[in-house]
Amino acid sequence: MSWTSIPLKRIATLRAGGTPSVGEPTYWSDGEDGHAWAAIGDMSSVDIVTTTARRISEDGLRSARIEMGQPGTILFSMYASLGHTAWLGVPAAWNQAILGLWPDSTSDARFLRYSLVSLRPNLLEQARSNTQANLNAEQVGNLAIPRPPLDEQRRIADFLDAETARINVLIGKKKKMIALLDERVQAVINEIAPGAMIHGLDGSPVGVAGMKCVRLGAVAAVQSGFTMDGGRNHGTDSVTLPYLRVANVLDGSLALQDIKEVTLPRSLAERCTLRSGDVLMTEGGDPDKLGRGTVWSGDIEPCLHQNAIFAVRPDSRLLPEYLALVTRTRYARTYFEVTASKSTGIAHTSSTKITGFRVPMLAVSEQRRVVRLVSESLAGMDALRGPAERQVSLLAERRQALITSAVTGKIDVTTVRGMSPGEGASL
Repeated sequence: MSWTSIPLKRIATLRAGGTPSVGEPTYWSDGEDGHAWAAIGDMSSVDIVTTTARRISEDGLRSARIEMGQPGTILFSMYASLGHTAWLGVPAAWNQAILGLWPDSTSDARFLRYSLVSLRPNLLEQARSNTQANLNAEQVGNLAIPRPPLDEQRRIADFLDAETARINVLIGKKKKMIALLDERVQAVINEIAPGAMIHGLDGSPVGVAGMKCVRLGAVAAVQSGFTMDGGRNHGTDSVTLPYLRVANVLDGSLALQDIKEVTLPRSLAERCTLRSGDVLMTEGGDPDKLGRGTVWSGDIEPCLHQNAIFAVRPDSRLLPEYLALVTRTRYARTYFEVTASKSTGIAHTSSTKITGFRVPMLAVSEQRRVVRLVSESLAGMDALRGPAERQVSLLAERRQALITSAVTGKIDVTTVRGMSPGEGASL
């Protein structure tokens, strides 16, 4: 089977949202008052948007000339989670990063959403190859949508509703297993500092009951990185070296496949050079990840770091591996979340706050024993987590392939209904 395609704008109404002034409190509403207002974060990981982090008032709607959408509206992300779609499950408005879509009477809304889902891998690939990672309403309106007869659209949508639901159940079970493993990992790590937290006058943790806690600044130095400056005068003595940026520092690991280089005056480069055993901490990011340490093992020598990454350099009294584990404890997580500066969902810390963190200290021999025992326990759980994550990935790929094949007519949905999630690999 093969069908013609038609631009999305010819079969659906598209409407962008808006954002009232964030500095005007009367435009926003606390609690259940006002109207739901969807942002990318409200829709990027769900299929149906039923709650939103923020709500806006009637004045906010009028000021930004925003219209409300009703349940059944298809939301399409133009920024960030590019191409992600979700149903609107409650009356709501949305911001300018999202398009609301309503198909006309010749189109099935479920089929339209599945068609948009089938296009997402290509949209993401195009975004990776271009400097512009966003779409605008005109570009979305020109997306080519398959155009089978309406009855066939409904048959395909019915088939995909049933088959993707089966796959989603399997994915849900695997994700539940991963979540339980993550809980167990956190419980093991929390045993490093098992006592009750002691809080200071400002509410931030200053120690753990039953443990000697020492300011990190007393047992480690914190090195700041360089700032990117295209107008910097390199002088007559400069070097070109690889460097780490925030994208290279993950939660507990490093991504070193894409390393960039920078040219700096030699004196500056020497002040920003990493050493094996440095514990890397990012200056900004998600609140729950701020302050988590990753040990630099000297995989690239020499290597610099940007100013958005702090290099914590412990002295002989503190093992880097022990410090990295301590930063993952509930005690440390609470400290960095409470002391963080927050703006628009992004948290920031500073060298002062890092050096002010009070580390539960043990003798070096005991630190070494703790690192060994915890690492052995985490390795066992990682051995279970890895296969589960791969299975989730394979099931998601299977779901994507099934949707794409069905909406483009590569399979006859009347003959393949009920096949197992592992079948049809040749699609």
